[in-house]
Amino acid sequence: MTVRESHVDVLIIGAGPAGVMAANALAGAGVNVRIVDKRPSGVAAGQADGLHPRSLEILQSYGLLEKILKKGHHIWKSTFYNPSSNGGIELTTRTPLVNAPTARYPHIVTLHQGAIENIFVESMKEKGYNVERATVPTSMEFSEVGDLTDPKGFPVKVVLEHTDRGDNSTEIVHAKYVIGSDGAHSWVRKTLGIEMDGDVTDSIWGVLDMVPDMNLPDYRNQAFIHSHAGTVFIIPRENDLVRLYIQQSDTIALIDPATGRADKNRASPEILLAQAKKIMSPYSVEIKDGQVDWWTIYVVGQRVAKSYSVHDRAFIAGDACHTHSPKAGQGMNASMADTHNLAWKVAYVLKGWASPSLLKTYESERRKFAQDLISFDKHWSKLFNGKPRTDENEEGVTHDQFMSAFKTFGGFTSGIGIRYEPSLIVNPAHQPLATGLTVGERMVPHVFIRAADSHPLEMQDLLPADTRFKILVFGGDISIPKDRARLQELAVALEKPGSFVNRYGRGEGGKWTVFDLLTFSSGKEDRIAGHLDFPTFFRPHWSKVLLDDFDVHGRSGGGGYTKYGIDEHQGAIVLVRPDGYVGMVAPLEGVEEVQSYFSSFLL
Repeated sequence: MTVRESHVDVLIIGAGPAGVMAANALAGAGVNVRIVDKRPSGVAAGQADGLHPRSLEILQSYGLLEKILKKGHHIWKSTFYNPSSNGGIELTTRTPLVNAPTARYPHIVTLHQGAIENIFVESMKEKGYNVERATVPTSMEFSEVGDLTDPKGFPVKVVLEHTDRGDNSTEIVHAKYVIGSDGAHSWVRKTLGIEMDGDVTDSIWGVLDMVPDMNLPDYRNQAFIHSHAGTVFIIPRENDLVRLYIQQSDTIALIDPATGRADKNRASPEILLAQAKKIMSPYSVEIKDGQVDWWTIYVVGQRVAKSYSVHDRAFIAGDACHTHSPKAGQGMNASMADTHNLAWKVAYVLKGWASPSLLKTYESERRKFAQDLISFDKHWSKLFNGKPRTDENEEGVTHDQFMSAFKTFGGFTSGIGIRYEPSLIVNPAHQPLATGLTVGERMVPHVFIRAADSHPLEMQDLLPADTRFKILVFGGDISIPKDRARLQELAVALEKPGSFVNRYGRGEGGKWTVFDLLTFSSGKEDRIAGHLDFPTFFRPHWSKVLLDDFDVHGRSGGGGYTKYGIDEHQGAIVLVRPDGYVGMVAPLEGVEEVQSYFSSFLL
């Protein structure tokens, strides 16, 4: 019997959040991709469930947010309950859930993991791709060194077993790249021989998804409940569900002595609920109509992979390379952000636009983030697991400590404050030119108006995840001759045959393939006749030039230069990477420095 063989640019193993993010992004970039998963069907309930503000921005950049906002539950407020003087618990604080001031979406959306994955799968189907389910990898090996360095080679050989087929169930796939997004017990990671750094705590938690019958006033808000009996964390969900994270007191009874691991067979929804009742007293909690949507128990593991790739040909992402407590809601968010970071880099190398050295920035950026995440998680979990401070327990956790951590780490947990360190794609040399932006962080949202028709547009909506670098030219006030002359000088410099636009832009017939150019004037609408006042080079299309002014009703816009910390006459060039992060800021006269930035990795 002949074994089927095939070739593909990218083979993704694992169709969880990281996998479907990668597949959808690569499909959108025109890459030949396949995604396989051992499960015969998608996740029906439970698992991850919370999308933080930066994840919502990323989903918007792919055009996928509207469905999630419609289907999910929006959480705007956090509440904190602590021990009362009579032995129960009482409300201590209510506060906004998100305290990152530049968050475009200052809330969390909860929706079960399977529903979120399905939105990606539907988007993939529109591009002609599907998840190949009931498919298990059985071996993986690399070709000789020569093939590894050949950009057109297929150096990774993976044997797949299609378990839903009778005959001809074995397939040999030759891939240029492999992405392992197959979870915490990753087959890809183990096959590559990548070890994990970190350890497992002795803390056991239960998770219970249900429709509650509860008299706690804040059960439709995020609620932290800290009592002498333990801790409960409440997350409201879609369809009237809530999720309870419940600290377990009798951990020994839940451990299998043979394996030393938490054994779900030793627990039950009733056991978890009984512990929640102790913690939440005097408030009552029951499962409405006895219906449990999903439940599990887990031990907190805090680990990071020692490497994120082998030969820059096989990569791991998501839970395959970092595991941590779910109580900060980072699992799915971090996983999707991993492959959002990786996908455009793989696409650039596959298309011959960039040197393979670009791929090394995936590990340098995302592993550093994962290490920071574990450090945060250790501190956060310690607060969750600790007993409240009392006269008898002076080492216990105070409400002020909890609130301090909640606010201090708000930028991190929301994803808004994630910053990538200097590298060949992060150059902070001219950071002072845009003090309201941070090179290495995502582009800050703000509304500008289109010069041609006064249409107000959100900056982030001008930066879709379409694999292009966005060249944002803040060209000063074009109603002032001196400012317009400087902008015209920039146009002359960019039009030269050797400029980065012409050298790396790969444009055909006026279409810019690698770059998109947007120009913003600080001039006001009443002093500018319209888009035709901009130098011709900056308006390849009438929609590409905008003003920092209010819309016609005065409801939005204005103050963008001030918000970004850019001088209204000096201006600046802001380079935004395909993943929405600021790669560099340069002066309008700094074309050669921008050229140097791109020449370090583009071909």
